[in-house]
Amino acid sequence: MQKRMGEAVARVARKVNDTVENKTDSLDLANCKLMTFPVGIYKAMRSVTAGIHHISLANNELKSLTSRFVTTFSQLRELNLAGNYLHRLPEEVTSLLHLRAINLSRNRFRHFPEPLAAVAALETIDLEENEITEVPTEKLASMASLRTLNLRANPVGPEVRLLVRPLVPFDLLLSPEEPIPKA
Repeated sequence: MQKRMGEAVARVARKVNDTVENKTDSLDLANCKLMTFPVGIYKAMRSVTAGIHHISLANNELKSLTSRFVTTFSQLRELNLAGNYLHRLPEEVTSLLHLRAINLSRNRFRHFPEPLAAVAALETIDLEENEITEVPTEKLASMASLRTLNLRANPVGPEVRLLVRPLVPFDLLLSPEEPIPKA
């Protein structure tokens, strides 16, 4: 057990060091079995955080995202959080002025993460395979940059299905409706 944990820590450290040494604009910590974002990374990356535009934390075991994460990586353009245990986002997400794409598929959201509606640059929101039943349609309709909202495999209510052009200027992706069983 300890050996596997040590290997996981070493893998994360290698990935962080690669990003810092090569001054790349991406940090890929997908599939690292992270339960939280390691606090030590903030210190290790402080010289390059402004240059980080893409972060993948996909397929980990994250239950929450901290406001410190959001404020530290304020220049993000793409954030991949697919395949975690997230059910809400911090309000500080609204400060991600450059965020164009966020992947929150395969998480535990029961409600649409409303802070996203205030992120003006967002073009793509992927919420496939969550537990979302309601969507703030008015707020979404006012998102000028939004191009795609993926709500496939969510138990969304019938009112969401009524959102059609020209009401919403973006592609709304939903799962096909289940046929009503005949009695």
